[in-house]
Amino acid sequence: MDRPDRDECRKTNRMQRVNILLDSFADEGLTNAQMINAREIVSRLDADRFSATMFVRGMPAESISARLNTRLIQLPRRMQTIPLLAHFLFGSQDILFYLKASPASRLFLKLRWLRRSRCIVVGTIESQSDWQDETITPKTKLLFERTIARCDYLFSNSEFVRRSLEKNYGLASEVVPTGVDTEFFTPNWDRPANPRPRVLYVGALRQFKGPQVILNAAQRCPGADFVVVGEGVMGHELRERAKGLTNVVMRGPLGRSAVREQYRAADIFMFPSRWEGSPRVLMEAAASGLPVVARKDYEPESVIHGKTGFLAATDDEIIVRLQQLLANPDLSRAFGRAGRSDVARFSWDVITRQWEGVFTRLTMAHRKETRF
Repeated sequence: MDRPDRDECRKTNRMQRVNILLDSFADEGLTNAQMINAREIVSRLDADRFSATMFVRGMPAESISARLNTRLIQLPRRMQTIPLLAHFLFGSQDILFYLKASPASRLFLKLRWLRRSRCIVVGTIESQSDWQDETITPKTKLLFERTIARCDYLFSNSEFVRRSLEKNYGLASEVVPTGVDTEFFTPNWDRPANPRPRVLYVGALRQFKGPQVILNAAQRCPGADFVVVGEGVMGHELRERAKGLTNVVMRGPLGRSAVREQYRAADIFMFPSRWEGSPRVLMEAAASGLPVVARKDYEPESVIHGKTGFLAATDDEIIVRLQQLLANPDLSRAFGRAGRSDVARFSWDVITRQWEGVFTRLTMAHRKETRF
């Protein structure tokens, strides 16, 4: 039997490959959660089936720059709206993915019909839609409504977020969870035991996140040490208060590798936030082998109550649950090992395969429609 011509096979693959333009930056060292998520997905996409285009302002992450069939577009540090709009309107992408709430996105969604742009616009919803974050301004909310809410397809990162979007905006979405790098975040179970139990918080220092509850817990649990990683509008207030607590260390903002070491050095992860989507820190903690104590308000899917940690209804209950783990190290360790095992379902490798299925399904249906 004759072997097919190699050049012809390559040409066929190019024609069938899905071209994705991401409204996201590929720079190394970025701390924005959505951009980190986009980068994690792109680095794992099958390069034979999916080409990716991302923007960059400085040095790109090696996982992106080394990927085959990946294009990086250099943008200026300022005045990015026009270059972004040009690529949105005139690019050859099948899918515009991870659309952000920005002036460029707003203009694109107004002008795409004049240009007859046929690309599929996919938006992601990664927080609740009832806007309880005190830092979200009416202007920011309006921009969301004029951009992400008008995408062709929407994907929420949890079932709770999906219901919130439907309740507050009447918009339907599918669910694809946020992932975690289970090869980067790993337990250090063989390390020497801490002289005293160590409780870790990683997150912004903002009212709804509950960092003040960590300090309350430190007052009620003098036999444990508490480490707070993050920065925010409550930073000064909390640092002043922590000066009177000998068992609290305020680490400030840390890079990804330093945060990983904090997870590996801790015994329990405490996250009292009341308003979230699907917090990546909960999965990072679980991947690091830590039991998690969190609020149940947003129904975090990565914490199984009574198996990988505890979910509490109030600030007082979350401290009581913490005390329960501090008093029972064997239970704490059992939760941590169960969490490490369970979080495999949120591995970025698993989640990226879900996104590949989404991209293929949407593109095939769209190509079939536009063929006629």
